[in-house]
Amino acid sequence: MIKEFREFIARGNVIDLAVGIIIGAAFTAIVNSVVADLINPILGLLTGGVDFTNKYFVLSGNVPEGASLAAARNSGAAVFAYGSFAMAVLNFLIIAWAVFLLVKAVNRLQTIAAKPKEEEVVVAAPTQEELLAQIRDLLADRTGWQDHPAPRA
Repeated sequence: MIKEFREFIARGNVIDLAVGIIIGAAFTAIVNSVVADLINPILGLLTGGVDFTNKYFVLSGNVPEGASLAAARNSGAAVFAYGSFAMAVLNFLIIAWAVFLLVKAVNRLQTIAAKPKEEEVVVAAPTQEELLAQIRDLLADRTGWQDHPAPRA
């Protein structure tokens, strides 16, 4: 069993998966910061500072007028928290958009990096016959043997 476990761990895809999870966790912090620190304040300005997370209505129970969602839940009342759900959906869409833009940028960089340089021209290596013909021609120029009759076999 230990041998099988060692083989399982040594597979490349397990290591790749572990790296992906670690990078994903680090990336989550960045995306959450973008949403909470950059995008949500701008949305707050556009909506007049309205905080949708505390928007709800009471289905049953007694809740004081103007109480926060947390206070309404703590009072034991059944609340329909539509604002909290709307903010979760909005945050999901913002995060999905940020991930889309990041993937698009990475793909563009990979495409640029993968383009072969125009300067690089692949020249086919000469065949053995071509090399022998070049050697023959060089020897012929050097010694002038083409002027003499070919030796008999």
